[in-house]
Amino acid sequence: MKTSDFYYDLPEELIAQEPLAKRDNSRLMELDKITGEISHRHFYDIVDMLEPGDALILNDTRVIPARLYGVKEGTGGAIEFLLLNKHSLDTWEVILKPGRRAKPGARFVFGNGELKAEILDIINDGNRLVKFEYEGIFENVLDKLGEMPLPPYITKKLEDRDRYQTVYAKHNGSAAAPTAGLHFTPELLEKVKAKGVNIGYVTLHVGLGTFRPVKVDDVNNHKMHSEFYILPQETADLINETKAAGKRVVSVGTTATRTLETAGLGGMPLKASTGWTDIFIYPGKEFHVIDALITNFHLPESTLIMLVSALAGRDNVLNAYKTAVEERYRFFSFGDAMIIK
Repeated sequence: MKTSDFYYDLPEELIAQEPLAKRDNSRLMELDKITGEISHRHFYDIVDMLEPGDALILNDTRVIPARLYGVKEGTGGAIEFLLLNKHSLDTWEVILKPGRRAKPGARFVFGNGELKAEILDIINDGNRLVKFEYEGIFENVLDKLGEMPLPPYITKKLEDRDRYQTVYAKHNGSAAAPTAGLHFTPELLEKVKAKGVNIGYVTLHVGLGTFRPVKVDDVNNHKMHSEFYILPQETADLINETKAAGKRVVSVGTTATRTLETAGLGGMPLKASTGWTDIFIYPGKEFHVIDALITNFHLPESTLIMLVSALAGRDNVLNAYKTAVEERYRFFSFGDAMIIK
């Protein structure tokens, strides 16, 4: 299976540069994973597509303002830090730009000296292990000095940083939003509950590997990045009960999906688990937990479009994307959504 098998042509003007004024006004494509049949709705219609007894599983990670701009001590050279993973108290894995000369021992200053950092080591893919120094609470300092790490295909400045958070975001740690959840409003979630749909939460802290292109020709040779996840016992119990009752597990986003399918590798019934996952789901891989998926439209040749193709079939997905282009859907993080059922 070739990476090029997942290419589609996308006009640049269809890449959404900002969110809609109302979250749930996005368009929603409904795709039947068996027949490939397509229909067009709006996201607020999602209530009609869920059934009493279904379990809707959301990723409650919270995006941190992970992009920092500072200078090198001594030279004053400009530097950009992008926080990826927290390794221990005050120690993070970061991407540096420019990073070639940032050797262990190099020190950097941010803001008016409220935050300082020292390079400890050079690790995966040239990333750096960095120790931060500050007074007070790190999250407060980061909130003051940091910027939201929007994906590289979004070039317009985000005026309201809360629009790159889901309304149920809870646990700090992501370098990117679980964007399928951006369409939900508190009112829409209440309507979902009122219909008798049960809502459960997982946490997966999204890394920037989400946006890295697949650089190998053969899909089987691609190495996935690792991300930290938590499946609480309460959510595991909900899924087990849903399955036992013959109802559906509806995953919101590829990140929630990867969490559930990682836990599902241990077999059913699910048990609470936590750890790092580098699961790679592409056509030929079986799904053990989810029955339906709510997701956005993904980049050509990305691991995300491969995951969606594993659920609905490559031909069905590529036809759906072709239709979305023809119908002028909005693509990627701030774009429209799809439900595969």
